[in-house]
Amino acid sequence: MISEELQRIGSTTQDEEDRFEHQILVCKGTACISAHSEQVEDALKAELEHQGLHTQCRVKGVGCPGLCAAATLITVQPEGRLYKEVQPEDAAEIVASIKSKAVQRLSIPTNVPFFQRQRKLVLENSGVVDPEEINDYVARGGYNSLISALTEMSPAEVITEITKSGLRGRGGAGYLTGLKWSTVSKAGGAHKYVICNADEGDPGAFMDRSVMESDPHRIIEGMTIAAFAVGADQGYIYVRAEYPLAVKRLQAAIRQAGKLGVLGNSIAGTTFSFNIEVRLGAGAFVCGEETALMASIEGKRGTPRPRPPYPAEHGLWGYPTLLNNVETFANIPVIIREGSEAFAQIGTEKSKGTKVFALTGCVNNSGLIEVPMGITLREIIYDIGGGIPNDRPFKALQTGGPSGGCIPKEYLDTPIDYESLMQLGSIMGSGGMIVMDDTSCMVDVAKYFMKFSMLESCGKCIPCRVGTTQMHNLLDKISQGRATLDDLALLEELCEMVKRTSLCGLGQSAPNPVLSTLRFFRDEYLMHVVEKVCPAGVCKIHHEEVTHS
Repeated sequence: MISEELQRIGSTTQDEEDRFEHQILVCKGTACISAHSEQVEDALKAELEHQGLHTQCRVKGVGCPGLCAAATLITVQPEGRLYKEVQPEDAAEIVASIKSKAVQRLSIPTNVPFFQRQRKLVLENSGVVDPEEINDYVARGGYNSLISALTEMSPAEVITEITKSGLRGRGGAGYLTGLKWSTVSKAGGAHKYVICNADEGDPGAFMDRSVMESDPHRIIEGMTIAAFAVGADQGYIYVRAEYPLAVKRLQAAIRQAGKLGVLGNSIAGTTFSFNIEVRLGAGAFVCGEETALMASIEGKRGTPRPRPPYPAEHGLWGYPTLLNNVETFANIPVIIREGSEAFAQIGTEKSKGTKVFALTGCVNNSGLIEVPMGITLREIIYDIGGGIPNDRPFKALQTGGPSGGCIPKEYLDTPIDYESLMQLGSIMGSGGMIVMDDTSCMVDVAKYFMKFSMLESCGKCIPCRVGTTQMHNLLDKISQGRATLDDLALLEELCEMVKRTSLCGLGQSAPNPVLSTLRFFRDEYLMHVVEKVCPAGVCKIHHEEVTHS
């Protein structure tokens, strides 16, 4: 029985770990690898041999613990010591201190709000398990949720459990996951597909990348449970080609899962079979839109198509298709394991569970965080994020990437949930969160995101293709101090036109950064237009006389 095999692997792996008095966990996520964590790992192993401690302590590569700005990060267990900015030359001192006092110059206290205020469900294994070893995942209960679903539940019962949990899609729109699964389940078709949307393209966003790099088996387990629930036999993970480490670890995890028998034909000795392939994106932001993503998988140019029909009924190659993003699938194993009621107790009435954010910009503690829905923006920025560097004034928080908006200081006590952010003209998005202080110009911020949308437009529909270009040109004109009030009025008119008439959600939401900054920072636009001044000193204002036609 596969359940007995998982138990045996888990026990054996735990026994192997228990042979050592200490473990040194080295982060091997992208941020830490770029800060030479692989050399740090090698140096630590060499020092353990040199100091004769290799039988008492072992070094293990793990995923991202979250505090990316402090790379390279290592943790010494069981003491729970966390070290930052570790270099290979620090290895001797760290190994020598294992049985004595911590190395203070490298230490990070773990009893601080950055760690204490988080609630980790999706990231519970990140920074703990070796992402390249399936046995490590199994030792922490990995694939038990899948086996429970396959052997103790019917597909309908799995869908009911996900529905009762209140989980909403973490890709941005916040559509109820259980409702989407139910629609696909009821659709007729000779084949059904499950797609994991890992085409994370928002500037400043790295949530999905980190989960794929740190805990790839969790995504596979979540997808396989979903496939069982809706009756799918083939899955695809559509990943950005710019994420080579994530691709490598996903492909290795798929091979390991197949070998263990938790993926492939007759999973766990049942009649259910499911396979997963990794497909690489070609770098187009628009392929994050589900219909464009499916076109890309089919070998076509990645452009959106009108809906309906929706993918749940007419998706990949015309068959019913379930699409969820990385974080959505990563929530599934914990819901099956802990139960829908436990998950639903976290968060707010309409936004259940936790949300992973990439916290970046003008904030002291930048990195990956997971917080319960309902936490306020102030708590994220000032407690978890540690406030603004040099105690500069907070100005705005940008959420949702190019489809999101900028939230001013008056709304710092707004709870994080789907509805609250939408009321402020922003969106939850996939989880990008950029903090800005008083040195940021909101006209320049809007121009930056509009330039991104303009360059990334697939060009299929005129409102997006032409409208984003014209909006960018107007924003550029405003930033140079050459615009008039008529230009400002035209900008607002274009925003509404593009929002109402673009073909896909990306085009429809492209004006959001402009609309939100006009709503909350109109005075800055007027200073650029009327007074020819950029209050933040960012824009290069041309003071030549403006002629009116």
